[in-house]
Amino acid sequence: MVEYKLPLSAKRIDVVIYGHDEQQQKQAVIIELKQWEKCNFTDYDSDYVLTWVGGGNRQVLHPSVQVGNYLYYLKENNSAFYQETKPIQLSACSYLHNYSISSDQILLDTRFQDAVERFPVYGADDRDELTAFIYNRVGAGEGMSILDEVEHSKLRPSKKLLKQVSNVIKQKLNGELQLFGRAKAKGDYILLDEQLIVYDTVMSLAQKAKPKDKYAIIVKGGAGTGKSVVGLQLLADLTALDINAHYATGSRSFTETLRKILGKDSTSLLKYFLSYGDVKPNSVDVLLMDEAHRIREKTQVRYAKSTGRLQVEDLLHAGRICVFFIDDYQAVRKGEIGSSSFIRAQAEKMGCTVYEYNLESQFRNGGSEKYSEWIDHTLHIRQTATTEWRQEDAFEFRIMDSPHALEQAIRDKVAEGYTGRVMAGFCWPWTKEADADGELHKDVVVDDYIRPWNADENTQGMRRGIPKSQYWAYDEAGIDQVGCVYTAQGFEFDYAGVIFGNDLKYNPDTGEWEGFPANSHDGQVKGSENFVQLVKNTYRVLLGRGMKACYVYFMDKETERYFRSRVRR
Repeated sequence: MVEYKLPLSAKRIDVVIYGHDEQQQKQAVIIELKQWEKCNFTDYDSDYVLTWVGGGNRQVLHPSVQVGNYLYYLKENNSAFYQETKPIQLSACSYLHNYSISSDQILLDTRFQDAVERFPVYGADDRDELTAFIYNRVGAGEGMSILDEVEHSKLRPSKKLLKQVSNVIKQKLNGELQLFGRAKAKGDYILLDEQLIVYDTVMSLAQKAKPKDKYAIIVKGGAGTGKSVVGLQLLADLTALDINAHYATGSRSFTETLRKILGKDSTSLLKYFLSYGDVKPNSVDVLLMDEAHRIREKTQVRYAKSTGRLQVEDLLHAGRICVFFIDDYQAVRKGEIGSSSFIRAQAEKMGCTVYEYNLESQFRNGGSEKYSEWIDHTLHIRQTATTEWRQEDAFEFRIMDSPHALEQAIRDKVAEGYTGRVMAGFCWPWTKEADADGELHKDVVVDDYIRPWNADENTQGMRRGIPKSQYWAYDEAGIDQVGCVYTAQGFEFDYAGVIFGNDLKYNPDTGEWEGFPANSHDGQVKGSENFVQLVKNTYRVLLGRGMKACYVYFMDKETERYFRSRVRR
């Protein structure tokens, strides 16, 4: 097989060779091919090297680590490799046909020793060794029958993997999952009221619905209503019952942080919305989609196949029971078209039975539903009964006199053991390269307050210890950078700090919010016809990240006065 696509993934394996060994055991050898001529160490991560690809020097996985990940993924997600009777044995290696490993020992350094021992790397001088590696495994030939078995096998996670991931998720939900704030209590997470109704509905349909029936469950709720926790609880319990369930999002930061917390084996269950373009109909029993407001019109990226259908059609096509967790006021970039009404219309068009629920109880902002209502009312996102904020013991809203004071307040809380981050509107450029010393460029400038944005996932030359963007919310070192909405959305912190920029201002003469695209550096938003609405949604997201408090610095003083006029003590 050449360019073999991993099941339910955009990744492709360069070559897979099938055959029998001398003991007539069924075997498969995965080979990753590289055109590299040289590489260098990176100080950032022991799994990565620096090499010339795609027109520049980039950090990429060591070939042994990369091909090993492919092996683990295939072994756990194709039944031909984990079945109880005569499973196909898997091996893996990489071949760098332009690279002289004997004269350049970087790829064999001790930091890569474990990976290289499991999954050897061969260079231009190692053709005999590569030949022996392949021949010892598939040299007896007769591989067509094995290839045919792989092609007709079931593509679903193994029971062992499902049980393992289920146990890990449950352990994390039992007070250890810092992704949603630092939980203090131990014991099973208890779902309440409408959360439990959603949970019971999905579990009942998953176990009792007829195979040909299709369902769409739309779960609406604002920030902090527990959508993610309900979704993860469902993923844990469905996988424990050997029901093929996936958890998909449109956020790289959110998905990669979940994968990091739950372990590399969770990759096959934690997906992206763009992963389902070419899967068989109803191949996933339950497809749980968090932050469904981030669904795009169509899947249009270079590494994922576009079907020409709407992305929501791809998702409804792939899942037998599709669960959409959605906040209709969290779309923050053009092209994100997920809304409850749009999803319902498409689901009904495809013949789904549709259920719709509202999560209203607030588990963020100190449990204060009034705070969320006040933010929406103040930003003119929706009319609510809460026109003023009265300081409550459960949640603190404080306007700071300077960004220095704001950051110091957050750092003081982090020093006490709480979680906290400083975030800002996208009002400054974002330099994607580190400087000569390995430090991030300090793009965020407010008078004498100068800080870097969080790192881009492809930032080159960073010193060790700076987290990449997808881990900024989770890694302790994230406190040293300012986050934007794309790295903060989906996460919660005990204490949230927000720099409210000049891309959105309140005009006291008209009583309306006005947008200033010239002050925005968000290429996804500044050219949109809905600029003002998208930026209002952005600040709604940022102001709602706190569990205990939100501290804000306003760059525009008329906007600050407007907010102050809406606060009562």
